[in-house]
Amino acid sequence: MDWHQIWEVVSTPDNVPIVALLFLVPFYTWYAFRQAIANDRLIAVLGSDPAAAKSQYRKTQPWDPKWEREVHTWPYLMRMEFLVAIIVTVILMAWSLTLNAPLEEPSNPNVTMNPAKAPWYFLGLQEMLVYFDPWIAGVVMPTLIIVGLMAVPYIDTNPLGNGYYTYHQRRFAIWTFLVGFIGLWVVMIVIGTFIRGPGWMWFWPGQTWDAERVDYAVNRNLDEVFRINGSWLAVMLPASAKPNAAIWARVIFGIFPLALFFVVAGLAVHKICMMTDFSRKMYRRMSLVQLVTMYTFLILMISLPVKILLRLVFTIKYIWVTPWFSI
Repeated sequence: MDWHQIWEVVSTPDNVPIVALLFLVPFYTWYAFRQAIANDRLIAVLGSDPAAAKSQYRKTQPWDPKWEREVHTWPYLMRMEFLVAIIVTVILMAWSLTLNAPLEEPSNPNVTMNPAKAPWYFLGLQEMLVYFDPWIAGVVMPTLIIVGLMAVPYIDTNPLGNGYYTYHQRRFAIWTFLVGFIGLWVVMIVIGTFIRGPGWMWFWPGQTWDAERVDYAVNRNLDEVFRINGSWLAVMLPASAKPNAAIWARVIFGIFPLALFFVVAGLAVHKICMMTDFSRKMYRRMSLVQLVTMYTFLILMISLPVKILLRLVFTIKYIWVTPWFSI
């Protein structure tokens, strides 16, 4: 994508949220880490000197003698929320007056858009369609994301870090969020916006979007790499089932690499957990259902970058091919 195309993409009204996301997400991530590190330093000081907790030295902000000992909802919190509501309303009004609605011409079946892209908040799902079966990318994975977020309060047994920023006490939760949201979801939105061009082909920054370009990448399934043709299975099957030997050989073969991935990924997740704030005390607080649920969702989260790597680097489309779905 050359600079002219970059400006056309950036200036599109429905891409304004993505441009804002590129600045706001790093800024607030840095701001949260800044506050968390300041709180961790204060916790270390109070832990070494318990008497300091009884004094005014209990907050990261400088002490002001004019502060009241109790902070009331009115007028402090309500006044700030009211000002924020007014500012946001002014920004939205200015936005709606200066930018046209992202509406296009009436649909024409004879002239289709190329590339045809979903709204920015669905670009992550559209990018996932490149690496997964449509049923898995469009139904299973979004459902797992929602269920995983709903399950977080029930599998989180760490009592620390509630109501205040901290990194030392919540390293595992913070890095899980950063990898899952920023490292995967936001990155896929950026790829779908700036990297995917006509025909949903991959265009590096600096390359011109050419609608007539032909991508000669040949995608193979994992069973084709290992030349699984079902000849060994056909010998054991009756004559009526021999035509389906290749299909069932691929189904049986695909189970083994998936099982191997779950074992290796499970060991890696366990190693990472032990390196963060998951001590033996935390494990004793968790039930077997909580551990299995947490490990399952973390392994499924790791499967996305692994599948992306297999598709982009090794041109492997599916690992397990079945008559009903493919992974």
